[in-house]
This record gives sequence, C-alpha cells and structure tokens, in this order.
Amino acid sequence: MNTATQAETVWFTTKGQVVIPLRLRKLYGIEDGTRAILSATDEGILLKPVTRHAINRLRGILKRKPGEKPFAEDWAEHKRREKELEEAKHVRSTGPR
Repeated sequence: MNTATQAETVWFTTKGQVVIPLRLRKLYGIEDGTRAILSATDEGILLKPVTRHAINRLRGILKRKPGEKPFAEDWAEHKRREKELEEAKHVRSTGPR
C-alpha cells in the first residue's frame, strides 16, 4: 500500500492537538499515549510516531562490540540513509519534474 500519495485531512483543536484518522493510527500502531517526534521540513511538519515497534527496532543500538564503528558514525550513516529514503519517497509521490 502506497500511503505517500493518499492525502488525509486532519484538524487541530483549540489546544493545537491534531486528530489523526483511525486508518492511519492503526497503520502506524498509534495507541493512546503514543509519543511522536516532530520535525520541521521544507515540505511542512513531519510527525514520526514513537511506537513499541520503533523502540524494539532500536533496542541495543548504543551497545558496541569490539571493532565496530563508534555510535556517532553509525548514527550519521543511518540519518544519511533515512534522508535519502525520504527524498526518494518525495520524488515518487510528486512525480517527475
């Protein structure tokens, strides 16, 4: 399922809270009390839920075995790959220019 091209409408409460559609909450495992990371991007606000799945995926990331790259180096590489994936996803969703 390609969610990048499916636009959803959300609304903000007077407190600035955002109501996320049930379909997306189920898709991304967002439950009551789920936290999220907000990032300002050129396109707008990026909301990344921090779910149990995401936490389990990152478990042990700080542990280093002898001979492995330092965490800072690994993290920089991870962020580079993540940025490349986001840019490729954006290109796919907006089509060729």
